[in-house]
Amino acid sequence: MVKRIIFPPIWLLFGLIAIFACNEYYPGPRFTSLAWQMAGGVLIVIGLVLLVAANGLFTRAGTDVIPFRNVSSLVTGGVYNYTRNPMYLGMFAVLLGCALTVGATWALLVPPIFAVIIEIRFIRPEEAMLRGIFPEDYPAYCERVRRWL
Repeated sequence: MVKRIIFPPIWLLFGLIAIFACNEYYPGPRFTSLAWQMAGGVLIVIGLVLLVAANGLFTRAGTDVIPFRNVSSLVTGGVYNYTRNPMYLGMFAVLLGCALTVGATWALLVPPIFAVIIEIRFIRPEEAMLRGIFPEDYPAYCERVRRWL
């Protein structure tokens, strides 16, 4: 198994730094208005709520939130009824919200790049691992719930 030193919250931090760097040094055309800032703020709050809710469900289930460690149960309730990856979706929403809030066109590239990195480095390997640990339950769960939304 590949050793993952840089965990998803660090990728989120890199994304935030990239958004603010784009805003400062390479903004491209600006789209600043109160409406965009409010939309960005709403997305940030939604992302944080998803992160907190998903983390709470993992804690209650007694399984580790750090990818690939101490997987003891398959969490399928709460926000996991709507997305298989609410933590990653929450991070994506925070990044998109920040990009909208700063109003720099080039910053809008950061959330999709983050999603691709997370999909390749974490989601696909996690799904393979979960299929091995929960060979009946996880594929059934995947049939019911989409990966992102």
